[in-house]
Amino acid sequence: MQAVAGVVQHYAWGDTAFIPQLLGVEPDGRPWAELWLGTHPNGPATIAGEPLADSTGPLPYLLKVLAVAEPLSLQAHPTKAQAVAGFAAGRYPDDEPKPELLLALTPFEAFCGVRPVDATLDLLHRLGARDLAAAVAGDGAGGALDGLYRGRLAVQPIVDVCGDAAGPEVAWVRELATRYPGDASVAATLLLNYVTLEPGEAIFLGPGNLHAYLRGAGVELMGASDNVVRGGLTTKPVDIDDLLAVVDPTPLADPVRPPADVYALDHTSIRLHRVSGPAAYTSAGHELVVTSAGETGYLASGETLTVPAGVTGYIAAA
Repeated sequence: MQAVAGVVQHYAWGDTAFIPQLLGVEPDGRPWAELWLGTHPNGPATIAGEPLADSTGPLPYLLKVLAVAEPLSLQAHPTKAQAVAGFAAGRYPDDEPKPELLLALTPFEAFCGVRPVDATLDLLHRLGARDLAAAVAGDGAGGALDGLYRGRLAVQPIVDVCGDAAGPEVAWVRELATRYPGDASVAATLLLNYVTLEPGEAIFLGPGNLHAYLRGAGVELMGASDNVVRGGLTTKPVDIDDLLAVVDPTPLADPVRPPADVYALDHTSIRLHRVSGPAAYTSAGHELVVTSAGETGYLASGETLTVPAGVTGYIAAA
């Protein structure tokens, strides 16, 4: 395996310790949010000081280590057709979609996809969020999201009924409302699946999946695209019209994937392999590796990675 130097992204929401400790370097007080391994121009990795792309060509995937200390924006990603049209119009930086797979390395909290309607109505009726419940019952989650973001449904009364109610979804509404008062995305989280992943569990975020990472660390594998459409919970620009056009309101009944040896990035040929040592893994193409021992590397076709006992390797392959 050839050693690869990834690119660290110091976004404000990042954890100050997890990625430095993984890489065996001293924390410097800055948030280390993401470690990028790939050939995307926003964070191209290198081998011995030379671009990784010189060895691999443009890779169709991006492998990351993610360390979340504060909630990320509520967002979704476009389909292939939407990406092509948005790129041509100058709205998106890439003409490719951005399917994502997040594999938890620590307990990981997130909102992921629209919750089934009956479960949402049960929650909203318990809270007494009558207007939002009526919107969901009458127009589905998509209509309710439109009502929230277009201002037909008031946000503050929904936040107020959360009060001291029990449940992690409600606790996050209270937390997010203190950070982003009046933001429609705070109330929108009540329409989404709240998930807590244990290490080894994963979630897949396909085009249109409305989601927000909340807390934890994981390995993330995605298409080689940086197309993000934000709706709120952020100080960055949002585009409500684009978000509502991109969001898929189809309910997602069971977003959590159990621990596995191979995790599929659905509707693509991209896979994430999890290899627990002692073991050997042989590459079938241009593949990237990050291990629990802090190694980051590149495997050419036919090259074998030896994973020692007590170490887990995470290998991106297409």
